[in-house]
Amino acid sequence: MKAYFAGAIILILVTSLVGAVRVLHAQETQPTGTLVGMVFDKTTNEPLMGSNILVVGTRLGATTDTDGNFRIERVPIGVYALRVSAVGYTPFTITDVVVTVAKPAELSIPLMDAGLQVEGVQVTASYFQKLPDTPLSTLTQSNEEIRRLPGGLEDVVRAISILPGVAQVQAGRNDLIVRGGAPSENLFIIDNIEVPNINHFGTQGASGGPLSFVNLDFVEGTSFSTGGFGARYGDKLSSVLTINLRDGRKDRLGGKSTISASQFGLNLEGPLGQSGDFIFSARRSYLDFIFKAAGFGFVPEYWDFLAKAHYHLSTTDQLDILGIAALDNVKFFNDTQKQRFDNSRILGSDQNQVVAGASWRHLFASGFTTVTVGETHVDYRYGQSDSLLVPIFRNKSVEDESSLRGEILFHASKSVELLFGVLGKVPRFSSDLTLRPFFTNFGDSIQVNAAYATSAFKGAMYAQASQEIGSARVTLGGRIDYFNLIKDKLVFSPRFSFTVPIADAMNVNASVGKYYQAPSSIWLVANPTNRELKFVEAMQYIVGIDYLLGLDTRLSLEGYLKKYSDYPASLLRPYLVLANTGAGFGGSDEGFASFGLDPLTSNGSGKSRGIELLAQKKLSEIPCYGTLSVSYNVSEFEALDGIARASNWDQRWIVNLGGGYVFNDAWEFSTKFRYATGRPYTPFNPDGTQNPALYNSVRIKPNHSLDVRVDRRWSFTNWTLITYIDIQNIYNKKPLDIPRFNEETRIVEQNASIGILPSIGISAEF
Repeated sequence: MKAYFAGAIILILVTSLVGAVRVLHAQETQPTGTLVGMVFDKTTNEPLMGSNILVVGTRLGATTDTDGNFRIERVPIGVYALRVSAVGYTPFTITDVVVTVAKPAELSIPLMDAGLQVEGVQVTASYFQKLPDTPLSTLTQSNEEIRRLPGGLEDVVRAISILPGVAQVQAGRNDLIVRGGAPSENLFIIDNIEVPNINHFGTQGASGGPLSFVNLDFVEGTSFSTGGFGARYGDKLSSVLTINLRDGRKDRLGGKSTISASQFGLNLEGPLGQSGDFIFSARRSYLDFIFKAAGFGFVPEYWDFLAKAHYHLSTTDQLDILGIAALDNVKFFNDTQKQRFDNSRILGSDQNQVVAGASWRHLFASGFTTVTVGETHVDYRYGQSDSLLVPIFRNKSVEDESSLRGEILFHASKSVELLFGVLGKVPRFSSDLTLRPFFTNFGDSIQVNAAYATSAFKGAMYAQASQEIGSARVTLGGRIDYFNLIKDKLVFSPRFSFTVPIADAMNVNASVGKYYQAPSSIWLVANPTNRELKFVEAMQYIVGIDYLLGLDTRLSLEGYLKKYSDYPASLLRPYLVLANTGAGFGGSDEGFASFGLDPLTSNGSGKSRGIELLAQKKLSEIPCYGTLSVSYNVSEFEALDGIARASNWDQRWIVNLGGGYVFNDAWEFSTKFRYATGRPYTPFNPDGTQNPALYNSVRIKPNHSLDVRVDRRWSFTNWTLITYIDIQNIYNKKPLDIPRFNEETRIVEQNASIGILPSIGISAEF
């Protein structure tokens, strides 16, 4: 802790020195930067010639050329909003545009056809957009909105935690719990490639981990849907996170060096010939140095790499090539008895993850086609030993998947949009599982020694039509999914949504749909009977209303109901359904349940229902921004004993309040407050055992925290220095977690995370 405070003091001294140097070398004129970008049709991706762009608060502006491109020079450095308009399209205001001297701010600005607009504001430039097939339960975040979030560690997943319907199970983890669903129910898409997990030290078969490996510096924006998503997305039940990476700079070679709370790294970007550009980054954690210095018995370390090349093959064709790698390793030091005991409670996880792919897009008169090939590879090495260093559990698994997606989207008429797509995947999976005879706290005995290797086929076809009927917009779609390794290999998912304006700037939205998800591959290993599992099914019903209080402020209120069936449940542990697994670091504390080691059957069921309020203020002429989300959720599941119990993730009330103020082109302040009802757990008996009859019958106390952050930008002749101080849990309220029984002391320990946690960040952009 002293090291963090010392680091903060060093940062203040460094920035003060830099400020003095800047004053001594200040130029008479204010530093300026450049804005460049393209305006295009949000639905068809067609460039829009003759669009007008205005830099709000200035007289600066431009008009797009025949390729939809624009350029605005000599823009004073700072954070701006741009108003964009074109004939036949609904005006739109894009916020959080950061202009620096280091490089041009490059933008891709989508406009909605006026015939497809459903926000209610028709003639003025609203700050909010939504697509016809996602009229509700979807929010977008820009790079800047994610970057400045206090306590977010500039992580795309942590930024989602302030949105309605998202529960945070454990401090320091990125396990997504969306509207009461399990961590395995979330879909990640990076530049049109489906990725099994985007976190370092990820949980196999689920979606969590401590920190994302996607470099935020290269993220243009994200879109997060908590339900009701269209037919294009399948094989997941709860959410879709779409991450769009930006292109590289086109004027010259540039980059950025960064040291932050947990890692340091280097970015490079620049042109590739006359028609291409690239981005590249390499990052390494220095947590291993901190852990070693603090005397921990284990040390996590990681590397990650990202590279993307973008080519304009012609005026109607473009090609993107992507590669991402994440290398994770945990080292254990067992020099003392205490270290050996502490390490015996930890499930070690070494992982190598690779994502690669290419996407070709072709524009035609009324739409576009996209063809994407992808390859994902994850190599897992899990292990846990007792205090005598005798192995308890070993899992060596490799999951590979090759994919091919093709789709076409076009306007059949002014008011009708059609989408057709096909997706094929070839998963290859191998695993070697060993669990020596192990007794859970509930008295169940588990033993596994199984190996499994296979290849399979997954396929999907989907179609969707969106049409304007009077003032309403109606979307109807369907999806067929196929998986040849399980029972009932073929399923059909109908989806329907609509939005209707009922007053100026007010809409009523609704969605109903069926969603299916195949069991995680690791669940099919331990017992041959597990390959008789079915697709998990969830029916979703959502209704909501949204209202624009002003162009930059929106309110929304939504209610939802999710009904689960055919969820894998344990034949050995009649209280266990796998919807209650997959978060946290797992291992012996949870009886290794997330790996599906039990004989399983598709007889689990569940229900989640709730209501959510969201108020969102975008950065505008009023230089402040903020988000308030209030969620109430009840989530229950039934295993084979037929008793409806609160799920492991059942946090009834979640309140998030975040926002900030931009003082000028140099200083910004932001803060975030979070309150959440404590989640359920099973109490311990005095001897450390647990009673299945009391499963999830008590709760930890509510958690709440306050984070603050101060950002400072320094502009020089041709480079920019960005510094920040971020303090988590500023009033030192340690987040509570599920209690643990200590076999050595024979007492129940109240498990809590770190309290106040200051961190610093320094980036030099050139």
